[in-house]
Amino acid sequence: MPTNTAVARFRKAAVKVLTLLVCVFCSLTSAGASERAQQASDPGAAICPVVYPLDESPSERGYHYLFYGDAFFINEDGYLITAAHLINSFRDGGQPHVLVELPTGQRRLLKTEVVATDWEHDVAVLRATPNPFQGDYRVAFLPLATERLAPGKRVVSVSLRPSSLEEAYTFEQPLEERSEGEVLSYQYTRTESGREIELLLYSQKVIPGQSGSPVISEESGEAVGFIEGRWLHPTAIPFVTSPEQIDPSPGAAVRIHYAISLLLQNGIPWHATLQPTGMVESAAKNAQGFTGPTPLSLVAAPYPPQALFGGEILLDARVDTRGRLTDIRVVQGQPPFLEEVLGALQTWTFLPARQDGRAVDARLGIVFQFPQPYVPKMTARVHEYKETGMDSKDRAALPLFTLEPEYPPNSIGEGSVILNEIADSQGRVTSIHVVRDLETLTAPTVAAVKQWKFAPARRGGEDVESGVIVVATFRRPVVASRRLPMGSGGRSCGVSMKGHCLFWQRP
Repeated sequence: MPTNTAVARFRKAAVKVLTLLVCVFCSLTSAGASERAQQASDPGAAICPVVYPLDESPSERGYHYLFYGDAFFINEDGYLITAAHLINSFRDGGQPHVLVELPTGQRRLLKTEVVATDWEHDVAVLRATPNPFQGDYRVAFLPLATERLAPGKRVVSVSLRPSSLEEAYTFEQPLEERSEGEVLSYQYTRTESGREIELLLYSQKVIPGQSGSPVISEESGEAVGFIEGRWLHPTAIPFVTSPEQIDPSPGAAVRIHYAISLLLQNGIPWHATLQPTGMVESAAKNAQGFTGPTPLSLVAAPYPPQALFGGEILLDARVDTRGRLTDIRVVQGQPPFLEEVLGALQTWTFLPARQDGRAVDARLGIVFQFPQPYVPKMTARVHEYKETGMDSKDRAALPLFTLEPEYPPNSIGEGSVILNEIADSQGRVTSIHVVRDLETLTAPTVAAVKQWKFAPARRGGEDVESGVIVVATFRRPVVASRRLPMGSGGRSCGVSMKGHCLFWQRP
């Protein structure tokens, strides 16, 4: 069972990973960069309206433009994050621009290049040219959060928009909208292609024109998401029944980890605010040893509707230096679960493992468990496996013994719980971190996983401590009876689901 010491060691290792990442991807070595990092305390200086100029030459009111939404700077190289749907109109031609503020308060048009897009999760990376951080502009960047902000934590959203959407001109000062609220919850929903996306719900009402604007932690000043004005799937947003929250329509933001994943894939740096700059640089210079991959974006696989009984998938995968899964080896898997799992893994991203401060490939154990949806259980809850890959010098930690969680009585919950755990060099679970919580189902999942036993990971031929991702996906159970008198000719029903017999058996 995990101990307080083990949990503390896990948290310390996670902070070390993030600190090293900040050093590699977030160099703050010049005085100018440090000065601008301080300017990021004013979020308005990091935010720029995304526009398209309609005039070839300015009038007395400046350039007439079309307004699409907002973007915000993430580093001193002129890179910005915005919602991808804002630039969808430019896919067939035309170039987006941003409005950047001068010291006089006026705004000037700058062209932007579309560097990368993730249409699935509505993320786009732009780059302003010329770089406003090297010119006479009032600009700053926002650091990005790598950890989930807990419900109840305070956030602020900041956006800029023209006073008139029809008559917008560059010489006219845009309106700044600031609103404060708190994180309510996190909602998983599915995109049109069937992939999951995680939205942050917060107690602020979204108004037209706020798409792409950052949602910022009041405590750290980090962007934790950006406003999703499209409402990807409005029916997935739950009504708030708390008396403190009168408005039943909370604001929704795409979590910033999708943007971080896109930045990692394209080798683009960003900033975080874990420690003062000097301390980060000093810690990174003296950092030694190995730290494993840290999850950024993990989605679950749906329970296959055609599956009558549960299943379990064991995988040994490599996390490369860009934080993506490669070389996925199927150790245990069967249809129809395997197809769903491999589809979900396509979107997973991590902060890469590090060896002495340098990003390296590392293997990771992954277990998808689909507990059987019957009460009482129709098959054994225990699963045992033979150790595989004994001759491999590098392998992930994989289970030798697993136990399905007990579905709690009087619960009707369904969905997925995701855990990130550490298995030590003897194959014992020493710490468990909940990545995705599910009320009433997280506790029994953790209780079951604490009893699992693992074949330890190997690195360079030696047994080592390693991470394992566990995804438990539940389907709402049905009452099962091995002998229900529903048949004829002396037969009885094996399992009854909603009044229908799944298979017949003779007495």
